[in-house]
Amino acid sequence: MNLGQVFNKNELPESTGFDPIPAGDYKAKITQAEIKPTKDDTGSYINIRYDIIGPTHEGRVIFDIVTVKNKSQKAEEIGRQNIGSIMGALGLQTLRDTDQLVGGICEIKVKIQKDEEYGDKNRIARWKAIEGAQLPKQPSQETSQMPGIQDESKPPWAS
Repeated sequence: MNLGQVFNKNELPESTGFDPIPAGDYKAKITQAEIKPTKDDTGSYINIRYDIIGPTHEGRVIFDIVTVKNKSQKAEEIGRQNIGSIMGALGLQTLRDTDQLVGGICEIKVKIQKDEEYGDKNRIARWKAIEGAQLPKQPSQETSQMPGIQDESKPPWAS
């Protein structure tokens, strides 16, 4: 099928591929966050997409996973610490839904994890609040209401 235009290889930008970005601090926006099962289906994690918005490497994407449930108590403990750090960086007091993370902007400290088998990759080592950054959108009332969980934004008698 005709493309409707002609592409000239010499005029097209080079692909950066999947090479990791340099280690350092970056401003990033969370554009996706979803719960996924572990490979062995005995636990779960949050798969988070961070779009870099500055000061360099704008448009690059980093995916990171945060453990929610795991056979390893240590993995769960680290996951909870990371969830707390992300919430603090985004200004969230409670987290019930991964949609609460989407739209949040924070500073991330990126490191490079060596991987001989699949190639080096980026990992996030720290999350930090950015003064004046927008807070993530909050899910609608219907999606945030879970059976048996009291909505803490309203007093108990206002249910």
